Amino acid sequence: MLSEAGLRAEAAHIACIGADVSQTADPPQPFGASIPTTKATSGEVLLAWAMNDQARPTAHGAPLRVVLRGWIGARSVKWFQRLTAQAEATDNHFQTEYSILPPEGDPHKAAPSDGITSRPARHPPRHPAARQGRPAPVRPDRGDRLRPRGRRPNRGTRGRIPDGGSTWVHADLDEPENPWTWQHWHAALIMPPGGAQLIARAWDDTAAVPPESPATVWNPRGYANNSWARPHVIVRP
Repeated sequence: MLSEAGLRAEAAHIACIGADVSQTADPPQPFGASIPTTKATSGEVLLAWAMNDQARPTAHGAPLRVVLRGWIGARSVKWFQRLTAQAEATDNHFQTEYSILPPEGDPHKAAPSDGITSRPARHPPRHPAARQGRPAPVRPDRGDRLRPRGRRPNRGTRGRIPDGGSTWVHADLDEPENPWTWQHWHAALIMPPGGAQLIARAWDDTAAVPPESPATVWNPRGYANNSWARPHVIVRP
């Protein structure tokens, strides 16, 4: 489509605008986002009017939605209405809002240029930080064998789970359908009855691992937290 439109060499960014107008922005404006032209012309971007071999539901952006594989969902503009080729990235509120500020930054006073714009997930898989609260009861499949399961973005990585806090157990990975789908994993642990904390982490083929603690990646808006997952469980006989 861009080729047919006669994309010029100076067009470094492709900006998309949706039909919905949000009151969150001041003044109100349509939801918008932009991506570098190199991404837009990579063959990894879709203009989707169908979903699962059926007409795309309105809640999922019908009649047309931009789908950016490998990037955060906020860049996949729903109810797609207009596309613009431009020299600079868009200053749309919803492009600049999704930015990573330094720990001392103030989200209410930050200018669009103060942070790092959240973009693709080219890093080890993200795990949510452990939530505070009562441990969830887990019943083992057989005896005292616990089988944790999870999912993560597929980036050619491997998963490990510690047994007893010091021994790491390899997780078995299910074969993903393609590089852009979630890859499921599972592991079997031998654990005595009682409370325990599990740790899940992953690493890629360069031996890169996610940060051990969310404290090292904390930022005022809470974005890009890919620290080790630490769920609390109770194993019952």
